[in-house]
Amino acid sequence: MRRRRLSSFVPARSAAPTGAGGGLLPTRDLAAAWIVVVLIAVPAWVLTVRQAEDMGVEPGTMGMALPLFLLLWVTMMAAMMLPSMAPVALTWVRGIGRQSSGWNRAGRTAEFVAGYLLVWTAFGLLAYAALAFTGDLVDDHPTAGRWIGAVAFLLAGLYQLGPLKNVCLRHCRDPLSHLVRYSGFRRPARDLRVGVHHGAYCVGCCAGLMAVFVPLGVMNVAAMAGLAVVIFVEKLWSRGVLLSGVVGVAFLVLAVLAPFQDWMLPGLEGSMPSMDPM
Repeated sequence: MRRRRLSSFVPARSAAPTGAGGGLLPTRDLAAAWIVVVLIAVPAWVLTVRQAEDMGVEPGTMGMALPLFLLLWVTMMAAMMLPSMAPVALTWVRGIGRQSSGWNRAGRTAEFVAGYLLVWTAFGLLAYAALAFTGDLVDDHPTAGRWIGAVAFLLAGLYQLGPLKNVCLRHCRDPLSHLVRYSGFRRPARDLRVGVHHGAYCVGCCAGLMAVFVPLGVMNVAAMAGLAVVIFVEKLWSRGVLLSGVVGVAFLVLAVLAPFQDWMLPGLEGSMPSMDPM
């Protein structure tokens, strides 16, 4: 019974890297799954871009109340994270489909998605607090924006090169062993726990990258797109670990330059005096 239960969720290991999705789903199912991902991610990007165009880029939380911020944050995370977490999510949902049907299958799938988004919502609370603090600090001390930007890039770079990033990225790049572990979770709220567990690793993998929203602006579309590409390539490219280190070093370089280059801090420059005497 144990072996049968595991096989319902975890396919036989193939030569294709699991991080690329090739070892998790058959080719036909993989193609259909990516179509679903596109149909969800594209509207999320459209909503995010339209909202960003209306709001522009300003320091801190841009005056948003917490409920609105969390709504926009979850939409942003759906747009940015869905393509990179799709292999694990779609494989687990496929396993749910083998064991359930009808409303039961829909409910279990919603439970998994809710668990994943719950973690990102909790992280959104921390992001809101950090942005509110830095925004207030820059309003009171305009010149502090340059040093806030430098610290944000420094923390992002150190995190990218640190052990926690490595552990979480390893999970995201080789999820097959974790799918085996997930199959041993017991009810109640089994699928919710799986979503929370995978979401926690996803947050751990991307936390450093999220820190640069402080200097770049939380509604900076170019920053969102760039970070989404980095996240996707880190998790699914065979040399993603190397890219992670390169990005970390780049952030450290930006930390050194940030206090002297206002153009690198669009998310803070609205409250900073220009360094140009003219």
